[in-house]
Order: sequence, then C-alpha cells, then structure tokens
Amino acid sequence: MTLNGGIATPFPSAAAPDRTTRTFKHQGFSITTRKLPILKAAPIEAMTASLGIAPPEMIFGDNLVRVAHEASGWAIEFNALDALDMVDKTGKAMLEVRHAAEWQRTREKVHEGIKEVVKPFDWSYTTAYRGTSTGSVEFKDDPTAELPLQALRAPDPILFFDDVMLYEDELADNGATMLSVKIRVMPARMLVLSRFFMRLDDVLFRIRDTRVFIDFGTGVVLREHQARELEYEQVRIKVAGRGDAEALATMRDPNQLVELLPVVERVMETLNVLG
Repeated sequence: MTLNGGIATPFPSAAAPDRTTRTFKHQGFSITTRKLPILKAAPIEAMTASLGIAPPEMIFGDNLVRVAHEASGWAIEFNALDALDMVDKTGKAMLEVRHAAEWQRTREKVHEGIKEVVKPFDWSYTTAYRGTSTGSVEFKDDPTAELPLQALRAPDPILFFDDVMLYEDELADNGATMLSVKIRVMPARMLVLSRFFMRLDDVLFRIRDTRVFIDFGTGVVLREHQARELEYEQVRIKVAGRGDAEALATMRDPNQLVELLPVVERVMETLNVLG
C-alpha cells in the first residue's frame, strides 16, 4: 500500500524511478526495496486513524523491504505501518520519565493541520515486529535452530544490498528511537536484519533485532528475534574507560551497543519454501 500519493505501484515506472524502488531476482526469489521521503500531512492523518496512536516524528510510510519466493508464494515484508501496529497502545508499557507529559503535549502539535487525540501508549515506539509473513508456508518455533554465523562471515560477493529506514523519533530531545532494515544477498544465501534501537537518556537502552536467513540451495528460512536492553547507567559504566568522545560515540551507535546489552528474550523459527 502506498500512502504518500506519489507512487501508485511498488515497481519502477516513469513515476517511480529506480532510485526509489529496486528489484532484484535470484535463485527463485524476488527482492524489492523502496525508499521515499517522509510522509506528508494527509497520509500521516490516515496512518494515525488506522493505528489509533500518533506516529513518530519521521515516518517513512511508503518504504519497504520485501522478499518473495515465486514458486511457493511465500513472502515476508517489513513496513512501518505493520511495525507501529505492534506498539503497545494500552499505556501499560509506557516508560515513565520526567519529560513524558511534555512529549505527550508535543504530539498534539508536531503534525500541523492534523486533528488527533493522543491516547496513552508506549511513546518509545518499541516494537517486537518480526516482519509480515504471508503465504501457505508458516514459521514454526524451533528453539534448537541456530543461524549459520560461520557461513555469514565468509567473504562472499554481495550481489545486492540496501538499507531502508522505516521510522525515527528524537523522543522530545530525550534520546532517539528508530527502526531500519538492511538486506544483503550473496550467491548462496541472503540475510535481512530489522533493527529497532532506542536510547532514552538517563533511563534505558533497547535493541530488538530480527534476522531472516535464507539458504537458496535447501529452501530453509530461519528467523531469529532477539531482545536486548540495559539501564542507561549500567551502559555508561561499561564505556567509562573509553574516554569521553569514544564513550559518547558508543552510546549513540547500536552496532557497538549490541555487544554490551544482554539478551533478555530470544525466539527462533524456521520454515522451508521447498516443502
């Protein structure tokens, strides 16, 4: 679904040039990525009505990453609307901090011209989104499965790569929260990494990683979801010996923080598109 109004189809055309949508086919799989500017007022209003919550400051509602197996009809897609729909809307998971009330008021004004009622919800936009999977083949829990890390570390040529932002918010200048998706395709396999990252200053760090690994030869698809988090002060202690500049850079970089935050939840699932 296109929310921005400028592109009517998810594939390149005169109105949707290759710079916004890319499609790559390999070993029976079709990979599509799309990157467009942040949504304008009208589609933001439509998204707010659909979700029932105010969206983040920067919402890339037309962006997506999609992987489809043409023979079986199975596909998995990562998009902002489905990710935000998994944000807690009851307020039970809302982080209580000094600036929460102020942030709540700014949500009523951040999107000029949009009439919206801001209800209590998780204002950090934390989501356990693992992608939207469709088709007759379904994932099944498999806690014994492991990602083939050695194969992923091999210096294979990268046939296709993209990095797509889905949403971002500065939490009323109290930190940062964002969801992005990276994809890389090698000759024999591919990997998708969907990463939610949150830094709430003086309170908490969170990372939610979903990795989708596909082996083209066997048709095996592995999906691992890991939740990591640690209190802000504990992270500060861990990086204290690195010097002020390096410590600050580390605390803003999820690629470095992921090694410092303990795993608090892990879910492993598998399926096979070849039956």
